[in-house]
Amino acid sequence: MRFIFLCLVVLGAAPLDAATRQSAAGPLEVNAVIDGLDTPWGLAFLPDGGVLVTERGGRLLHVSAEGDRIAVDGVPEVRASGQGGLLDVLVPQDFARSREIFLSYSKPQGSSAGTAVGVGRLSEDGSRLETFRVIFEMAPGTTGGRHFGSRLVEAPDGTLFVTIGERGDRPAAQDLGRTQGSVLRISRTGGIPQDNPFAEQPDARGEIWSFGHRNPQGAALDGAGQLWVAEHGARGGDEVNLVRPGANYGWPVIAYGRHYSGAEIGEGTAKPGMEQPVHFWDPSIAPSGLAILKNPMVSEWSGDFLVGSLKFDLISRLERQGNGLSEVERLDWPETARVRDVREAPDGSIWFVSEDRGAVYRVAPAGK
Repeated sequence: MRFIFLCLVVLGAAPLDAATRQSAAGPLEVNAVIDGLDTPWGLAFLPDGGVLVTERGGRLLHVSAEGDRIAVDGVPEVRASGQGGLLDVLVPQDFARSREIFLSYSKPQGSSAGTAVGVGRLSEDGSRLETFRVIFEMAPGTTGGRHFGSRLVEAPDGTLFVTIGERGDRPAAQDLGRTQGSVLRISRTGGIPQDNPFAEQPDARGEIWSFGHRNPQGAALDGAGQLWVAEHGARGGDEVNLVRPGANYGWPVIAYGRHYSGAEIGEGTAKPGMEQPVHFWDPSIAPSGLAILKNPMVSEWSGDFLVGSLKFDLISRLERQGNGLSEVERLDWPETARVRDVREAPDGSIWFVSEDRGAVYRVAPAGK
């Protein structure tokens, strides 16, 4: 396996296989910074210049700023089946002090599996997770390998947002007594914040922040600290939603698009008390990772949304227009094969995970 050293990127030297690709902002350099990966899923940056990458089969890789790559010990057992496995990774704001790392994954539960979140302390040499413990577990889990959701986002107050798919059980997304088909908000230890919208409702799961989601695989905060998700519809109707506490996003009662069988979904596209998407795609693009750019090297993209597409092998760029979003460009390059995750790096470059190429790429203007 080949690794193009991250230190070259940090110092601005040209990696060996840099490619120039066109965009509406002009030519951009696309560099493979990590390759030889087996079904990569999530990406997170460490404050020392290192990177953490998850592989769905269950391996967590630590790549140092000097280019050393090691598999981290102490990662939990995962159910690597269908869409499940080791999924997202989060480095919290206080990592320099706490050295905590959060992981989301499909946790084995006998013949079933449930989306789980756990936390461990990354050792000083970056080789192992110490004292790993589960802080949330969707239980009981379900069989089948669909719709784990599983993005992790740290809120400005240090609580954690967790996206959970409905696991193919459509009615569960409307059932406040179950966590499927929801965005959750939990504390760093897995507790329920008392200001959660259903924390005091006896027939509801207090972790739920919003519900009526199908399978949100992209999640990010905007510059105002508001949470957005990108989620899979069925055949047509993939959505970008601004997430509000206590809100119902409609699945499977309302949706744009149809079931894969061609049958109509629920009651149509709108119903009182259910939220409308800020943007939707028809035909579906199968959205995954979401980045909302705050200080990008490509200054024209500031505030824009980048959404990876698993179906069409591209990155969709959306601009805010009034209260809505509009797709203004599709970054469709040889490298964008099943884009699983998209991130803005601390230096303002854009990094994305290509599942089919087994690689992580960096995008920046030439020479940066």
